[in-house]
Amino acid sequence: MTMNTTMATQRSTTKESALTTPMGEQFTRALAAKDATRLKALMHSDVDFRALTPGKAWAANDTDEIVDEIMLGTWFDPERQITEVLAMDNDHIGPVERVGYRFAVHCPDGEFVIEQQAYYRTEGDTITWLRIMCTGFLPRGRA
Repeated sequence: MTMNTTMATQRSTTKESALTTPMGEQFTRALAAKDATRLKALMHSDVDFRALTPGKAWAANDTDEIVDEIMLGTWFDPERQITEVLAMDNDHIGPVERVGYRFAVHCPDGEFVIEQQAYYRTEGDTITWLRIMCTGFLPRGRA
């Protein structure tokens, strides 16, 4: 299964549009595209990262560990194909930004939906503090 055309078009963001696109949307698009280079570029080298998924709490400060081992190595490993961004919204609560996103995911054992809420703070053009809460993989028919 391949990512829909809209995702592929939105993924090819120019430098100019990256400056006007909210950081949360840039993060979501990079995660959906499994773009490790872009994800790492969006995060400060010693980002304060914590996440909660069903059954596990995650903590790290190294972008290689966060992106390569946790996000793309465990949550969205190569067998889990993100096929579509079903929903995304951005907001802020004081100095904390929030992006919520829902992905359609194809796995060897079926079609799933996963939703995450990411709360983050930035310095300049990088995320310095990131907290993610995840629903886990839910069968697509029940979303």
